[in-house]
Amino acid sequence: MDWSDVRIFLAIARAGSLSGAAQRLGMSQPTMGRRIRALEESTGQTLFQRGREGFQLTDEGASILLRAERMEEEALAIERQLAGHAVELQGLLRVSSSDWFGLHVLSPIVARFVEIHPGVRVDLVTDSRFRDLARREAELVFRIQPSESPEVVQRRLMHMTYALYGPAGMNPPKAGDGAGTRLITLDAEFEDLPDVHWLRATFPAATFALGSNNRDVQARTCALGAGFAVLPTLLGDQFPGIERHDIHPHPPGRDVWFAYHRDLRGLARLRAFLDLVIASIGDGTS
Repeated sequence: MDWSDVRIFLAIARAGSLSGAAQRLGMSQPTMGRRIRALEESTGQTLFQRGREGFQLTDEGASILLRAERMEEEALAIERQLAGHAVELQGLLRVSSSDWFGLHVLSPIVARFVEIHPGVRVDLVTDSRFRDLARREAELVFRIQPSESPEVVQRRLMHMTYALYGPAGMNPPKAGDGAGTRLITLDAEFEDLPDVHWLRATFPAATFALGSNNRDVQARTCALGAGFAVLPTLLGDQFPGIERHDIHPHPPGRDVWFAYHRDLRGLARLRAFLDLVIASIGDGTS
């Protein structure tokens, strides 16, 4: 059995469609369709039920799913082990972070790094999802939530401070009240984060006028006069059209962690990039 066909089987099983699987693997839908049909013909089993709702595993397909995932784990382990011994500063490095951290903090470092090391390509992927390090969806991630996986090497990079920001020239609300004040915050999915709780406790009479999971959207709408927002100072202090207000007690800060799979601890391009990040923004407490 060809491992590449098993890889396609897993991608379709997870995506539930040829289009989703093709996007994940960077292949065309017709090619994936031909490959999965060839796999079914070679095994003599129908692995997927095709229908309006997409591709659903048959009993035969479900029966081999666990073994296919084990094959994948071993193949990925081989890739990580070989990559972890690469000593030359060349190749692809996938880095993941939140949107604003990637744009305002990591982008200048990435630009400097690829100038210093022209043999390395850095793919900086910014979203709120924690990329799977075992599957090499990323080699290096930066997050405010540490990983719980024992296979991950992680360190505290820095402590990140937050502050209240408002449109330039607008008087800030008074702590303990906030009546008549509009607030900008995270959307409902992130309403349990510390800065959201701080806003509720500090300005109980204020109105939550706008929510977004994107910190740049919060900062931009704040600059446009939509209300006051709690932002990381690394973002807020350099964003045009808003100003910081010193409110007591201060909004709670967060730690930033970096993490990578333990099999990649010897990957030269990862180590070189981390060294530059730590030299640029690390607070010396990692």
